[in-house]
Amino acid sequence: MPVRQTNLHLVSDSTGETLNSISRAVIARFDNPGIVQHRWFLVRSRMNLDRVIEGIEQEPGPVIFTLVDSSLRHTLEETCGRVGVPCISVLDGVTEMLQAEIGARATEKRAAQHVMDADYFRRIDAMHYVLSHDDGQGTAGIANADVVLVGVSRSSKTPTCFYLANRGVKAANIPLVPGAPLPPELDNPPCPVVGLTIDPVALLDIRRHRLRIIGADGMRMGESEYVDPEAVKKEILTARRLCAARGWPVIDVTRRSIEETAATVMQQVDVWHAKRVRPPHAPEDPAASILGSKT
Repeated sequence: MPVRQTNLHLVSDSTGETLNSISRAVIARFDNPGIVQHRWFLVRSRMNLDRVIEGIEQEPGPVIFTLVDSSLRHTLEETCGRVGVPCISVLDGVTEMLQAEIGARATEKRAAQHVMDADYFRRIDAMHYVLSHDDGQGTAGIANADVVLVGVSRSSKTPTCFYLANRGVKAANIPLVPGAPLPPELDNPPCPVVGLTIDPVALLDIRRHRLRIIGADGMRMGESEYVDPEAVKKEILTARRLCAARGWPVIDVTRRSIEETAATVMQQVDVWHAKRVRPPHAPEDPAASILGSKT
């Protein structure tokens, strides 16, 4: 049975990041949904909105939006009613809940989450840090890192670090190369260190694809330990043993997206900090229950 095409219009007065995330999360729950997304972002004037209305009239379909301007919002809702398509403001429920809890009205502030404040510049600083400390560069700067990722080549360390930087996290990454010593800064690291590992078969596919991209396809696979199956298995096992010996947690990225890997990294960061602030347990006195505690 052919899938019926559905037009979905995303309308935002900002960058559309919120709508993109929501639509991606919801659409992923359907098998072959046949949804065509129409993105209308930075809609901040009636002229901008007129183009949106024209698009909705030509290709009718559900509309989800984030518009704080009451005039633009009212016009969009009227249009959807006239065309006969459902229309929903995705932030209304949460906004109304918080208004009730806080006891204050939310302001009509457009793109409030994208202001150039301290948090914005923290993310920019983190991005510069990742660029300067990628793939083992600038190891002296580990003293300023929020987290260090270690792992074999092509275990998604770099993309994970850039994703973390977009969240304001300074992430350095160090490759674990067979026979190469670790930088001395990792002997007593001032921040959490997290290992990334991957299934050998998946890693071989990634590395072979990498060689084809850079024009090294003419090389026979067995001629390089980089893509030799047994050497790769040994490389991954050695890396995992190193992490275990140093007490570094390890995340298997084989079936994880970059977003999931980054979220798990931050969980490990929280665990590391919690252990450092938690006071150590005093040894239990076996006689305390009989003699009573000392005062």
